[in-house]
Amino acid sequence: MKNILTLNSISPVINDIFDSNYNVANDAENPIGILLRSFKMHDYELDANTVAIARAGAGVNNIPCDKYAEQGVVVFNTPGANANAVKELVLAALFIGSRNIMNAADWVKTLKGQGDEVGKLVEKGKSNFAGCEIKGKKLGVIGLGAIGALVANSALDLGMDVYGYDPFLSVNAALKLSSKVKVVKELNDIAKACDYITIHIPYIANQNKGIINSGLIRKMKDGVVLINCARGELVDNSAIIKATENGKVAKYIVDFPADEIIGAKNIVCIPHLGASTEEAEENCAIMAAKQLIDYIENGNVVNSVNFPTCTMPRTTENRLVILHKNISNILAAITGTVGNEGINISNLTNQSRGDYAVTILDVDSKVSEDAIKHISEVEGIIRVRVIK
Repeated sequence: MKNILTLNSISPVINDIFDSNYNVANDAENPIGILLRSFKMHDYELDANTVAIARAGAGVNNIPCDKYAEQGVVVFNTPGANANAVKELVLAALFIGSRNIMNAADWVKTLKGQGDEVGKLVEKGKSNFAGCEIKGKKLGVIGLGAIGALVANSALDLGMDVYGYDPFLSVNAALKLSSKVKVVKELNDIAKACDYITIHIPYIANQNKGIINSGLIRKMKDGVVLINCARGELVDNSAIIKATENGKVAKYIVDFPADEIIGAKNIVCIPHLGASTEEAEENCAIMAAKQLIDYIENGNVVNSVNFPTCTMPRTTENRLVILHKNISNILAAITGTVGNEGINISNLTNQSRGDYAVTILDVDSKVSEDAIKHISEVEGIIRVRVIK
């Protein structure tokens, strides 16, 4: 029986994914795998038996991924599983930013008790909340991954003129993007051209904190609407408060409330509802569970944030999965050591990314404890797993 520990409430749909060989519980001991959502793991001590962690969601700021890579623990996320839910919230934010819906609804509450006069008061006061239509307006999408591409394509369907910026645009993402999206090379091009700007990039503390800052805001069109359903830290809150107060930014709609922006002029804070739909939670849970199972049972790495994607169909009963540093000649050292142990390699694949690499070996015989020990002693090896 393999134990899977859940550190948050996970959709019960996973009970249809894990078979009777697994015990999935919030008190599972010595877990081989962990499933979580928002649980903060930075001070969490992993069990030595744990080989993988899967987050039912895209962001992994709550997980010390580099630390776990050094321990030979693969961390998975679920990119795209909640993309439609976030896209729909962004579309709602577009309309909130255009039609004064929130302020108008709050004003209507003040009419309570006016009896038959409500209708007249509504007609008299509604002009204070007149907005504009988004059709024909320019939308800038920063980040064209799973969510950004969906937002861009949907905005086109709504009649918007869409600009996109993503310096790391992948081939797969580009294939999902409409050819009508104008992809620009500089972030400044988005700032200068667009009436609405929405952010869809991952937050990386030492790279893009406050990427939306006073300097970039100055280059934006007067009255721009800024939408942030990515991460709060991507926007400099002090800069955005000044911009909404002086009217440079007409509305800032953010899915990540912070004390300093709650109640600020022309800032609408949403309580992190981006992926909070039943469908998104189920999609993320299913994807996380399947990735965890595939790694535990086959050693395949897909959608890991701290190791490269590395997969290979099973060709033998016994498989070696080796996590190691991406250093020169290590593959030769691995295969040489395996050969010295009298183990024949039937099939092999190796992938690297950054400082880390994964090597999968299908072998024709059982692997002894001594062989595992000797392979583990190769310089740069982090973890060796035998899957039968």
